[in-house]
Amino acid sequence: MGVVEAAHNVKVLGSGERTIVLGHGFGTDQSVWKHLVPHLVDEYRVVLYDNMGAGPTNPDYFDFERYATLEGYAYDLLAILEELQITSCIFVGHSLSSMTGVIASIFRPDLFSKIILISASPRFINTDDYYGGFEQEDVDQLCEAMESNYKAWISGFAPLVVGGDMDSVAVQEFSRTLFNMRPDIALSVFRTIFNFDLRGFLSRVTVPCHIIQSSKDLAVPVAVAEYIHTNLGGKSIVEVVSTEGHLPHLSAPEITIPVLLRHIQHDIDADAC
Repeated sequence: MGVVEAAHNVKVLGSGERTIVLGHGFGTDQSVWKHLVPHLVDEYRVVLYDNMGAGPTNPDYFDFERYATLEGYAYDLLAILEELQITSCIFVGHSLSSMTGVIASIFRPDLFSKIILISASPRFINTDDYYGGFEQEDVDQLCEAMESNYKAWISGFAPLVVGGDMDSVAVQEFSRTLFNMRPDIALSVFRTIFNFDLRGFLSRVTVPCHIIQSSKDLAVPVAVAEYIHTNLGGKSIVEVVSTEGHLPHLSAPEITIPVLLRHIQHDIDADAC
């Protein structure tokens, strides 16, 4: 195993001719794909990895300056593809990683046949002409709560984001992976996510994009999915799924997984027919 693979806990499953790379979002790790992977391994080569800073990675490798922008994550993704000698893949990214895939595809469009974006947002904070879902004051309060008592913050944040109570399996799972992050790293990643503005990058994306969005997502309004669809430079399609929460592949797999499989298996022109 190469240096990059080891650092990101890369796992390669299946042996299909086409390669699918799965990138997880903030607060989770590659285990979040547990409901999707069994449906892929018979037909595809599946690559799983952990973002630097996720609980299973070595916190000593987390470079606060490098990961202050999404380019750091995009370079990591490209390094993984290079080390595995992947020349083309379908990239499925959730939240943070959806936009990581977008940035990486601008750098190296040849490496991506299509990108499937789940709960994606190019900017979370509202402006005069854009509704991202949050005011700056909301984000500041969340950061202060994280700093003062990370454990208590998780108990309030996880149910809101997942869309369920603390007794639900999905909320417990998300809480577990949040707990596994070192609090100072979690705060840094959280700030990076809520401070970025990637709207200007969208027009430079030429790889086909499939945008999957929950109909009720506290973190990402449906209007954001439509905004991405309208502003991407290449072909795109958006599907709003009747699910609640920011992690539908974890909280509502029975609804979300068939939708993801359909978008993985068919290109945009086929979906539009």
